[in-house]
Amino acid sequence: MADLSTPIEYLKGVGPKKGDLLKTELGIFTLGDLLFHFPFRHEDRSAFQKISELNEEVQSVLLKGKIRSVEYIETGKSRRFMARFNDGTGEIDLVWFRSLKYIKETVLPGTEFVIMGRPNVFKGRISIPHPEMDLVGTKPDSAFLGFFPVYRSTEKLKTFGLDSRGMARLVNTILSTVPERFQETLPDYILSHFKLPDRDSAVRQAHHPRNPDDLKKAMFRLKFEELFYVRLKLLLQKGVNKNKYRGNVFGTIGEQFNTFYHHHLPFQLTGAQKRVLKEIRADLALGRHMNRLLQGDVGSGKTVVALMTMLMALDNGFQSCLMAPTEILATQHYRSIKELLDPMGLPVALLTGSVKKKDRKHIHEMLQSGELPIICGTHALLEDEVKWKNLGLSVIDEQHRFGVAQRAKLWKKNAIPPHILVMTATPIPRTLAMTLYGDLDVSVIDELPPGRKPVQTRHVYENRRDEIFRFMHEQISLGRQVYVVYPLIEESEKSDYRHLEEGYEQICRAFPQYKVSMVHGRLKADLKEHEMQRFVSGETKIMVATTVIEVGVNVPNASVMLIESAQRFGLSQLHQLRGRVGRGADQSYCILMTDYKLSEETKIRLETMCRTQDGFEISEVDLQLRGPGDLEGTRQSGVMDLKVADLAKDQPILAAASQVAEKVLLSDPNLTAQENILIRRELDEQKKRKTDWSVIS
Repeated sequence: MADLSTPIEYLKGVGPKKGDLLKTELGIFTLGDLLFHFPFRHEDRSAFQKISELNEEVQSVLLKGKIRSVEYIETGKSRRFMARFNDGTGEIDLVWFRSLKYIKETVLPGTEFVIMGRPNVFKGRISIPHPEMDLVGTKPDSAFLGFFPVYRSTEKLKTFGLDSRGMARLVNTILSTVPERFQETLPDYILSHFKLPDRDSAVRQAHHPRNPDDLKKAMFRLKFEELFYVRLKLLLQKGVNKNKYRGNVFGTIGEQFNTFYHHHLPFQLTGAQKRVLKEIRADLALGRHMNRLLQGDVGSGKTVVALMTMLMALDNGFQSCLMAPTEILATQHYRSIKELLDPMGLPVALLTGSVKKKDRKHIHEMLQSGELPIICGTHALLEDEVKWKNLGLSVIDEQHRFGVAQRAKLWKKNAIPPHILVMTATPIPRTLAMTLYGDLDVSVIDELPPGRKPVQTRHVYENRRDEIFRFMHEQISLGRQVYVVYPLIEESEKSDYRHLEEGYEQICRAFPQYKVSMVHGRLKADLKEHEMQRFVSGETKIMVATTVIEVGVNVPNASVMLIESAQRFGLSQLHQLRGRVGRGADQSYCILMTDYKLSEETKIRLETMCRTQDGFEISEVDLQLRGPGDLEGTRQSGVMDLKVADLAKDQPILAAASQVAEKVLLSDPNLTAQENILIRRELDEQKKRKTDWSVIS
């Protein structure tokens, strides 16, 4: 019996070269990986069509007929082989541009073939490039008939014969060499409740279903199984964290918290902020380790909630740190917190890579002595020489930008691991949050502070640039400031960098009476900080920048955000950039400028931005458009290694699987019941296959 853990190169028909390609191109390392490389669609090839009935609307055709004539054409370096194919109702051209030697020997006049392909129509003439073919007589005429699997492949794989059909042959080889049934992973009571097919039938029918209904049932079962175990593991880990990991008890709401709340809080807390603080306070009083995700849109007041949590820690004799992914963001948090705490005389420090050695040493000493209750910083806080007297709380902002092993270092900074509060201004769809952060408790700030005016968002084409510049002049004359953002996807992209510099020069020419700042990722930290401060102080009226200003710049006086080439930004990025304006009392504006060539997906993105400012609604649209694997932060999560399920499309299955997982653990928390033996066995098998990082938030 074939072992599904066998390296893929040992499968008949693969070998070392194809094996290496399958690994690099599709991440297929073993026979099991290939078996779970399911078709992305099935084509209904239940009947032959007629050439006389074809038109340019047809996506795929199945024909049976004869080769009437062939022609080999060579023009310079260009070569192609053409054949006239006739089915008795009409003729079409079959065209090949590669594997010509084999085609010339196989496709001969008078031979009869069953062919499958996608027709092209040019000047009223139909052709099919590189059709799939079976010679009639050597195989049954029904070789193509039925519900046929179509597998993902790549151009490199196709050159080695591993197109969709080649992949199908390899899968069939595996299926034919596994005489025993695939081991079941779900207990009978779950299978019967949802009327799910057994695992063996599901795997086989996912590749070769008898009909569309069987395929639907097989895919539901496989997706359900995958999502069930994702949720079950996260829920189990959540229970382990709460029971296994002690947390320092913050039982007192004391002088520092109350003084700040009653005398120095500069505004009224929203109902959502109060609700979240109650949730955090309840966590901290239990004596169990807090692991909480705080979601809130840009400007919703997460930093104040984090600060008040730090004051709870201080009232109970503990220190706190706030770690941010960039120096700009860490500095912004430091300034905000320092300004709020200055009237109380509480010391706050900033530790980043650019802090001088002398100052760094002083900060280290204050942390170790306990004189410094609160510190903000970047990953510099993770360095071995940074030691606290009694670290009780770690706030991590935009945590998806830190590696999981980096974040784990925070746990070692105290004998009892510090409580963890993870903050994100990147709205995460509820379904994705449930899966990605199932081991965290989730709090959401879903209200903006009162008095905030919605940012007016408009999409304009480049031909209206002069009109937009006049509008910017009007806003600046009213005392406002303006951001102009250019796409710079990679700092190494010279064309993008040139685009930014040309844009800066254009702005300087159009606004000669005003000073202009320019900020991008190539600038040295001190120069970047200098340019930022010129804008913050109001010395410069326009900030020309890349997405380095996406987070961490708070200028309430800035009222216009012009995003150049907006079609090159994702929805989440556009929403984050828009959040840089609308932070003051004045009406603010976000202008999305594009050229005329826009894909349908881009049009949806821009329409969504103009229609709503709800970050969670925007994130749901982003999930539908791009899928979870492309959303920021999900690649490194470990949860996104889904082989079958698609979180953008399978939300009802996720909801059902989650509900069952919760019920199972409610009735059998340790999975020791006889009816759950299969579940325990599968969890043990999965644990052998993968390192589990979910203990770290």
